[in-house]
Amino acid sequence: MHSSTENLVFLAGKKAFSKIREEGLRPEMIKVIAGAAGGPKWLVLNNLDRVIFSSWFKMRTKPLFLIGSSIGAWRFAAASQNNHQKAIDRFQAEYLDQHYSSNPGPEEVTRETIRIMDGFLDDNRINEILQHPYMRLNIMAVRSKWAVSSDKKLFLASGLMAAMLFNTIRRKLLRFFFERALFYDERTLPPFWAMDDFPIRKIPVKANNIKKALLASGSIPIIMSGVDNIAHAPKGTYRDGGVIDYHMDIPFLGKDEGIVLFPHYADRIIPGWLDKKLFWRKPSLSNMDNVLLIAPSEKFVKRLPRKKIPDRNDFRHFNGRNAERIECWKTVIKKSERLGHEFLEAVETGKIRELIKPIRYVK
Repeated sequence: MHSSTENLVFLAGKKAFSKIREEGLRPEMIKVIAGAAGGPKWLVLNNLDRVIFSSWFKMRTKPLFLIGSSIGAWRFAAASQNNHQKAIDRFQAEYLDQHYSSNPGPEEVTRETIRIMDGFLDDNRINEILQHPYMRLNIMAVRSKWAVSSDKKLFLASGLMAAMLFNTIRRKLLRFFFERALFYDERTLPPFWAMDDFPIRKIPVKANNIKKALLASGSIPIIMSGVDNIAHAPKGTYRDGGVIDYHMDIPFLGKDEGIVLFPHYADRIIPGWLDKKLFWRKPSLSNMDNVLLIAPSEKFVKRLPRKKIPDRNDFRHFNGRNAERIECWKTVIKKSERLGHEFLEAVETGKIRELIKPIRYVK
């Protein structure tokens, strides 16, 4: 058995750190689970999700607020179905089976994304999500303004260039290009309801808009078409929530107490998609106060095929070699079983109390 520190890192914000140091971590302490955008990177979290949602929370009764953008929201749409394991199986099978021509346009990528969604989300399963006894699914997207609301490549590209420049000066300037769109479970308002650092539209998740909300949440500008005509939402073109909330830098708990569990593929939190190369852009420390980030260690990543976590570049690398890509991804999923085991071991033995480090070490 590998020691628990070998494959997983545990990083905690100030309040979470002292609470876990003192009491360890029990499922009832968790109030919110956060999920980052990042496409195929989710594959490395596959078995962590399975363990957390199936075994760890099986006695849960109090609402558990899930907040994700893009693939984070899709993972949670699978986890919020009655049989989490089977739902994650279906999502995984459809996701692995993605096929594209050698140079796909936005329509093709959008079509394939809808195929994946239809494969793990039908009307019955949508009802399971909306009536789940304790899961509360919240989906982040953005509503586009001006040039970035157009799907005409020239307009969109020039709008994105401008957004990139404005964002380099100051993250808050993104408000001129995008508004947040929070699709929320209206049965219980989430503790992050009052987030206000960007203009925000709040739209209840219902049976007739959940699919479009999920599609919008993952619709990467230029790679996919924008999504419009979403029921119950203000008119406009909706796109990938990762544009503003790539790794989620929000006041997760508002004034509430509790722990925010953030199973993540990296030990660094990058606030927005356009901040990837801005190494100085860090999340607000107060937003991270109650966060417990769990991520694969560098050692673990080095043992993966090609010594890296899968990402969107894999489509280019394995172009025309789908079977190889699928094999590579399956190996990553298999190896991620170790992360699930180590998480459970750390929390059940109380070892997590020694393993956590303060989040200020985040690069």
